[in-house]
Amino acid sequence: MAEQKDLQVINIRQILKTLWKSKKTFYKVLPITFVVSCLYIVFVPRYYTCSVMLAPETEMPGSNGMIGSLASSFGIDLGSIASQDAISPTLYPDLMESNDFIVSLFPIKVTTEEGDVSTDYYNYMANYQKVSPWAYPMIAAKEFFGNLFTEKEPGDEEKVNPFRLTRQQQKIAEGMMGNIICDIDKKTDVITITVTDQDKLVCATLADSIRTRLQDFITSYRTNKARIDLEYYKKLTEEAKADYEKARRQYASYSDANNDIVLKSVQSKLTDMENDMQLKYNTYTVLNTQLQAAQAKVQERTPAFTVLQCASVPVKPAGPKRMLFVIGMTMLVFVITSFYLARKDLHLKF
Repeated sequence: MAEQKDLQVINIRQILKTLWKSKKTFYKVLPITFVVSCLYIVFVPRYYTCSVMLAPETEMPGSNGMIGSLASSFGIDLGSIASQDAISPTLYPDLMESNDFIVSLFPIKVTTEEGDVSTDYYNYMANYQKVSPWAYPMIAAKEFFGNLFTEKEPGDEEKVNPFRLTRQQQKIAEGMMGNIICDIDKKTDVITITVTDQDKLVCATLADSIRTRLQDFITSYRTNKARIDLEYYKKLTEEAKADYEKARRQYASYSDANNDIVLKSVQSKLTDMENDMQLKYNTYTVLNTQLQAAQAKVQERTPAFTVLQCASVPVKPAGPKRMLFVIGMTMLVFVITSFYLARKDLHLKF
């Protein structure tokens, strides 16, 4: 019986009566909330998103068969484990967040949809980003306290050193990182690059440029050793060819000068010179074959990328969802006000 006395029954009908009696409060609060929400969200800049999807060629000797399929279902890429490449597709997101990669995006030329701004991406991010007026006080306070406790950095702001970025450059780089998302499907190795920006044309331009730079980086990495070998064999081949041509000219000159002489010493020297020329020719032939093999190796190591979805200028903005925001804020205030007005009937104390 004591437990039953402690139980408190919520009377829904009484709550509805209480809310109906206080309907004038809703007539005041909800329109104010609606207007304030509209004024707030209408000044928040719109943004667009553009996605690019591509599938890289990967060596997956250990991912074939039932074991590979089973591992993929658990998100384990056996191909990346067995591959000789140090940079597997699963590491591409980390690569794109590195300072070296982000700094390489600074000089990309971008043009806005209206055509009034045509500059590099760094300058665009630094000087042409729209900010909500409600954010100005926070930005001003952050800059004030930042300048108060941070000493001015020496050096030229125009020079970019990925090893030591300035405070302004680091701020811009972090903004770029927030606008660029790279996602890897571990089962299929499909790379999805998503770029967010306030201008639709800049958004598509940057997405396509990032795709190209990522392909160039991966190609440069995978063909690096092969290209070094190619340059090495090219140098050796050129030197061997020069030695052979020099020996051939000397042999021809000596042979023409001693054409009618039948001395054994002359014949012996001609034989030695001919043998030396033949050896150098053989060396040149072998190196030339290795040079062609090195050229083929570079082509073999060059990865192929299949673009599944190319960059395109978005038609509609991705956000902010202004109508949903206003409706959501209005519903939230309605719920909070209802709880406050019916707090006695709900047996709430606040």
